Amino acid sequence: MATKKEQTHQKILKSMHKTFREHGYNGAGVNGLANEAGVTSGAFYAHFGSKSGAFKEVITEGVSQFDQGLKQYQEKYGETWLEEFIAFYLGEKRRTELNDSCALQSLTPEVVRSDDETKTLFQQELLKAAATMSEQKPNTESTQIDTETWAKLAMIIGGVTLARAVQDPNLADEIANSVQAAMKAK
Repeated sequence: MATKKEQTHQKILKSMHKTFREHGYNGAGVNGLANEAGVTSGAFYAHFGSKSGAFKEVITEGVSQFDQGLKQYQEKYGETWLEEFIAFYLGEKRRTELNDSCALQSLTPEVVRSDDETKTLFQQELLKAAATMSEQKPNTESTQIDTETWAKLAMIIGGVTLARAVQDPNLADEIANSVQAAMKAK
């Protein structure tokens, strides 16, 4: 059973996932992050040290959640896992509120503007997810990810990002459906 400190940490972390995804790194201050989690700024600093430290943990955990989702689909659907995952990701997951979206499509632009340490953490987690997607054993030091896997990742993440960015729901569906069709053709 988790200690009170661990429970508080998870409560703050869950709140930060939502806040950073919805408002971005610069749109979320420490006081706002703490208030959203129902804790004091002091408690926030005690758990994460800084806003930057909190963001790093959100990025690491967010990309890891994507990786775990891939593994769940692989286990549940076997040989058809990728088709099922793509349908979910471009459909149901795309339509969730931004604060419940995938870290890869909602926070990657924030990582681009971040420091080298955050980019390194993101890269490590992304390589693990890419290895899972390509159905390789995740060893980020020696795994060579094939171009098809990078293209698939870029297509689904970019497809969701573009579909979320347009105002017209029909155009959003067209973008998502086009990405899904292109991936089936491969």
